[in-house]
Amino acid sequence: MTLHNSGRGRLGLALGAVGVSALVLAGCSAGGGDNGSDSGSTDPLVIGTTDKISSIDPAGSYDNGSFAVMTQVYPFLLNSQYGTSEVTPDIAESAEFTSPTEYTVKLKSGLKFANGHDLTSSDVKFSFDRQVKIADPNGPSSLLGNLDSVSTPDDTTVVFTLKNGNDQVWPQILSSPAAPIVDEEVFSADAVTPDDTIVEGKAFAGQYTIDSYKLNELISYTPYADYQGSLPKPANGGISAKYYADASNLKLDVQSGAIDVAYRSLSATDIDDLSKNDAVKVVDGPGGEIRYIVFNFDTMPFGAKTPEADAAKSLAVRQAAADLIDRQAIATDVYKDTYSPLYSYVPQGLAGANEALKGLYGDGNGAPDAAKAKATLEAAGITTPVTLNLQYNGDHYGPSSGDEYAAVKAQLEKDGLFTVNLAQTEWVQYTKDRVADVYPAYQLGWFPDYSDADNYLTPFFSLDNFLGNHYDNADVQKMIVDQATQTDKATREDEIGKIQDAVAADLSTLPLLQGKQVAIVGSSVKGAVLDGSFKFRYAPLNK
Repeated sequence: MTLHNSGRGRLGLALGAVGVSALVLAGCSAGGGDNGSDSGSTDPLVIGTTDKISSIDPAGSYDNGSFAVMTQVYPFLLNSQYGTSEVTPDIAESAEFTSPTEYTVKLKSGLKFANGHDLTSSDVKFSFDRQVKIADPNGPSSLLGNLDSVSTPDDTTVVFTLKNGNDQVWPQILSSPAAPIVDEEVFSADAVTPDDTIVEGKAFAGQYTIDSYKLNELISYTPYADYQGSLPKPANGGISAKYYADASNLKLDVQSGAIDVAYRSLSATDIDDLSKNDAVKVVDGPGGEIRYIVFNFDTMPFGAKTPEADAAKSLAVRQAAADLIDRQAIATDVYKDTYSPLYSYVPQGLAGANEALKGLYGDGNGAPDAAKAKATLEAAGITTPVTLNLQYNGDHYGPSSGDEYAAVKAQLEKDGLFTVNLAQTEWVQYTKDRVADVYPAYQLGWFPDYSDADNYLTPFFSLDNFLGNHYDNADVQKMIVDQATQTDKATREDEIGKIQDAVAADLSTLPLLQGKQVAIVGSSVKGAVLDGSFKFRYAPLNK
């Protein structure tokens, strides 16, 4: 996977009113966040979520629900402490560039997996090599596009050789979904390993181990006594994670006190209602999601593999859609302003973010403009209404997705320029269909792997991008490589802006909204749950 013989390759999910400060779920504790210093409770905490797990093999999934499990049970070379997005050594003793293209990591000695197997540099090399070899279309291997090779001079030394030197985000990538360290005695080297095999093999060395596992129903976690990473040890006796098919049932269990912490995803109405409940605390913070529409450049109207293929007409369809979307109406009417309009590809709050789409489409100030959309379609010789098949998912992105996409459909159809065939698919099937060119246009959301603008560019706009939407702009690909290796901050921010401008002209995707993460915490619970690296963590939570 390369970009013109060098580059980050393809990648693989969002930020709200972004920043890098921690989100601390404090319950009713007067002191706010807990750093794990309390002795904690032996009672297990009950966590509720509507999120879904695709696979707990790091090579087999690249979604928030799966990574929420991985970040609890797998060790990482580098990680972020609570309250910061900066990465520092975790199971590593040290990590640094020893040359522009060599990043050397020294492991702590005596590391072990929960099954008793030694954790050495061999496991680290195995973990990264298998990601690249398996290259699952729903996996995060594309994050490793700049990785040339991994060598192990001894049992505690790992040397990453990179294709492009001075990679500004490589340390962040070592804390990302592409970087959990797995046990080479349990995992397959060339295929995604079944979840049950991983659980039975006790192939864990993070803050927790998994005792029992029922996919998307219930997971039982126990603190791992021999965890040697830098994060605080859990301040609880374990975690019981309960998965809900219906957000309304999650809300009922929050109200009854049947669960201690709920995250992802309640409707905006439910969150507003729960905020009035004295028995719980609603906490929000940075690291929610961006929501956007993906256009498949092969199968959308006038796409490259359609009978009426015409690149200019295909672009006109995308431009007209961008002219008609009313982001503010969706944010207010559907999400009660828990989301805000997003007018570019890098969310506001990150260095280099701009609002490239705002001036290009609609009325130039963020509102829709039907006359402009009509003129664009007429100039391209397109007969209206344009038929657009638009797919969305009703369970992974929360119960309000149906209302969101009903609003999108209404906005596109309002002036007779589009006929939108709207359909939804369950998430597990959705992840398979979208990379198989089943959907001409479809919904996705993005949760950041690391707090850098690159994470909103490389995954989407590289040659073989995670979206699998066949977008290919060589100039954009070169700029992505350039910004990732640019050491001057001001120059890099300028390059990030130029990438957004270029993609805004192409409209590979249509950004809609950016939001916040929200969690509901019972009054007896205290401790950090979400942090500035946008990861959901259970430790150090206690009652």
